Amino acid sequence: MNLFEEGFQFNFAEISELLITVGLKILLLIIAFAIIAPIGRKAISSAIIRISKHRKIPEPRTKTLERLMINVFSYILMFVFVVMLLEMIGIPIGPLLAGAGIVGLAIGFGAQGLVSDIVTGFFILIERQVDVDDYVTAAGYDGVVEEVGLRTTKLRGFDGTLHYIPNREISGVSNHSRGNMRAMIDIGIAYDENIEEAHTVLQRVCDEFALTDERIKEGPDVLGVQSLGSSDVVLRVLGKTVNMEQWAVERDLRRAMKEALDEAGIEIPFPHQVNIEKKIGTEA
Repeated sequence: MNLFEEGFQFNFAEISELLITVGLKILLLIIAFAIIAPIGRKAISSAIIRISKHRKIPEPRTKTLERLMINVFSYILMFVFVVMLLEMIGIPIGPLLAGAGIVGLAIGFGAQGLVSDIVTGFFILIERQVDVDDYVTAAGYDGVVEEVGLRTTKLRGFDGTLHYIPNREISGVSNHSRGNMRAMIDIGIAYDENIEEAHTVLQRVCDEFALTDERIKEGPDVLGVQSLGSSDVVLRVLGKTVNMEQWAVERDLRRAMKEALDEAGIEIPFPHQVNIEKKIGTEA
């Protein structure tokens, strides 16, 4: 195909034909990948769900594997797309890959962080340190895991912030979602009140929750006097709940205990302010 007729005079017919041919190929390539991408993600999700049901894999682990495989599929698809695009526009792939190997060796020392991310992410996944929907503390952040990747881990804070944590910065993980969670409540009564009576009232509330609330897995029970405050006697209540339900159970228990203590006439102390007025001198 001659793009030039003589000297530097362009052969516009050849150029137009080339642009139309290459443009049509690129358009077909984009359409093909736009169709393949969602179909591939759907197939991966279906396969992971089918395997998890067959092998009885927990749901958090299923979500973790599903998102990881979709990410790997997206990376591979993007690489294939770029290679095919370069071939269509006439750029040879062999020399480019060879040059990329040399350049990669040159910049490898500067990409140690990326390698560390991938290696750390690999072991996080293999050792099942975290799964999607786990409540964890990692790299100084608290939140719920949304995605575990080979390079980064996404953590959703309770204020809605999405934290992107490079895996190399995760030197330790505190997973708060393995097993049942603890619901702990400290509630104070006045020093003048009968401790045994208050204990009985609070335990009655605990027993009602244990019978009717499916979120509670163990207890709750009134342990007894936890501390003696400046103006109150603190009683501690402890129980175990379904994962991530501990805060809701604590709120409901506090409300029910407050209402029960009010009905029993047991005072819950609150701050008081006493104003003393001093009069200087009196009228005759």
